[in-house]
Parts: sequence; structure tokens; C-alpha cells
Amino acid sequence: MMQEGMRFMKERKIKSFVKNRYGKIARSGASCCPSSESLVEQAKLAGYSEEDIKNAPEESNMGLGCGNPVALAGLKEGEIVLDLGSGGGIDVFLATKKVGPKGRVIGVDMTEKMIERSRQTAEKYGYNNVEFRLGEIENLPVEDNSIDVIISNCVINLSPDKKKVFKEAHRVLKPNGRMLISDLVTEGKLPLKIRKNLDAWAACIAGAMDKKEYLRTIEEAGFKKVNIVSESTYELDVSKKLRGKIASIKISAHKS
Repeated sequence: MMQEGMRFMKERKIKSFVKNRYGKIARSGASCCPSSESLVEQAKLAGYSEEDIKNAPEESNMGLGCGNPVALAGLKEGEIVLDLGSGGGIDVFLATKKVGPKGRVIGVDMTEKMIERSRQTAEKYGYNNVEFRLGEIENLPVEDNSIDVIISNCVINLSPDKKKVFKEAHRVLKPNGRMLISDLVTEGKLPLKIRKNLDAWAACIAGAMDKKEYLRTIEEAGFKKVNIVSESTYELDVSKKLRGKIASIKISAHKS
């Protein structure tokens, strides 16, 4: 019981720190990590095309991703899409162009300031089929079996309970629904000193899980056909000590 309580306190500490950090990012409009690259260049490095960047409101690009899940999700008109950890909303706004007026895209984020920012952007540019909900990805404010496609972009690594995230994702997907996520993983475990560092957590590094364990966690949540769509070494503002140990992967999975 004491161990469980300590684990809960640790998780809340991590979440509180991350939430505070991303609240500051939402207010400033800056990226989560210091970089010599502009937000547009960071977006290109993550996998967004010139067209993607032009098709999304400028305010939604905050340089927070490590991939472009919308480009790989094969979205169809009329589908209902859920973005886990929607941040400034860039993937939500890109997805809404794919699903059209008969579709709908929901973004969930635990940071109030991010939700406020995204809602203001949606209102400013007249997006009618998007919705931003305040909530944690470990406890989604979404009904069972209500989502066609889940996307997420470099967010699940921030969660201290990834197993719960994937169970929630499985719960809200419709039968035969699918998930396409971009995230950071490691080859083996990172040093304990880094895993305990809150700044490294907020920078999407400390919470990165070993790749094999990450895939196994998705399968244990009930997903089938769990596949790595693409993979590349991640080196944007990564220390020399960690170069080559962190990868950006895109994973597809299906609810049976």
C-alpha cells in the first residue's frame, strides 16, 4: 500500500511539473525545447510538409511534435478522430481537412492554457467540426466505442502510466478502430539520473520507454496488428551522451 502511495505521489509530481511547463509554453508560444531552428523548421524536421504548415493556423504550430501522424493515418471523410495531447492543435486542424464537414476531430489536453489557446485559434479561423476537451490521457473524457481513429504526437512519453493510456485508447475506439501515433522510445533503459530529472521529463526524454516494452504495452492493452510504420534516430537537441539511444517511431495498431 505504501509503495502504491509513493508511486501515485511520484506520478502526480511529474504531471504537475509537465503541466506547469506546458502552460508556460502555451502562454509564450515557444517550443518545449531550446533550439536554434525556427518553429517552421522544427515542424519540417518532425515530418510536416510545406503544404501542411500552410494548411494549419500559424498559432497551432508550437514545435512540439516528433512526427506527423495525420499524414500516415489514412483519414477518411466522415470519420471521428481523437488526438491524445493535442497541444496547440496543429494535428487537429490538419485532421479536420481530411475528415471534412461530416467528420469531427476532438483534441484532449491536460493543460488549461493549451486548451484555451486551441479554442481561441479554432474560433478565430472558423473551425466548426473541432472540439478541445480538458482532460488527462490516462482518463479520457470520451465515451466508450465512439472514436474511429486515434492520433498522438510525441505526448504518450510524457505519461508516467503508459499502460493506462493505451487501455483508455482501446476503450474509446470503435470496434475495428485504429490508432496511429508518433512518439519517442529508447534502445534499452536510460540512466536513472535522467529518468528522475523533471526537466528531462518535460523535454520528452526521461519518460521515453524502451521500444520493445512500448510495443508490448500496446499489445497488452488489447490492440492487434501493432506495427512500426517508420523509425528514425532522434537527435534534435539531444545530448551527446544520449545520441543514438533515442528513436522517433510511428506505430499503427488496431482494435479488434
